[in-house]
Amino acid sequence: MVGALPSTQGSAALPVHVAIIMDGNGRWARARGLPRTAGHRQGAESVRRAVRGATELGISYLTLFGFSSENWKRPPIEIEDLMGLLRLYLRKEIAELHAERVRMRVIGDRRRLAHDIVALIEHAEETTRANTGLNLTIALSYGGRAEIVAATRHLAEAARAGRIEPDDIDESDFARELTTAGIPDPDLLIRTSGEKRISNFLLWQCAYAELLFVDTLWPDFGKRDLEDAVREFGLRERRYGAAHV
Repeated sequence: MVGALPSTQGSAALPVHVAIIMDGNGRWARARGLPRTAGHRQGAESVRRAVRGATELGISYLTLFGFSSENWKRPPIEIEDLMGLLRLYLRKEIAELHAERVRMRVIGDRRRLAHDIVALIEHAEETTRANTGLNLTIALSYGGRAEIVAATRHLAEAARAGRIEPDDIDESDFARELTTAGIPDPDLLIRTSGEKRISNFLLWQCAYAELLFVDTLWPDFGKRDLEDAVREFGLRERRYGAAHV
């Protein structure tokens, strides 16, 4: 059942679902006297390494925060470059992801994305839908608060139409209305670049995730960093509110 709490018998050595806030592209570029766009391009290489590393480590679900709803406030030229990189990724990487049996999904508000990008996303999702390897989710034009509001609105509409009784709504009903329906909640949330906040990312889903903030800038993040994060996760005791025994 989506939304149900896992066992409290302690942490497994390997998280089922890892989510990553990919932060630090701009600082990586600035430290090298390069434009921010260079950081984003190098960050795209880190996405490839993360996908490959998650597959090799046996992680089942990987969710990457690619572009937030707040990122639309950035300078138009930077947004244009990011969208260009997204187009390039969707055109060049899908065949390889498909060959590696990766299933790709995109969550977020697609209404603000260009029509050709939406078409590429739909093609990628349909092409990889039946794959049984790594489940890769990319959050684009995504905001956790907006997602929660949308889920609440859907349930309110269902209640008004008489399809559900308000008193019967529980956490599982709510989770089914989220864009991540059918995907287990993250066990481990990683944020790169040393910032210690979750920035409106998977607010409902990360209620019991282990949080790990690393100093490494995203363009420098590689398989060894992912391995270190997974090792740290394995050392933690997850109690989900239960008392220590």
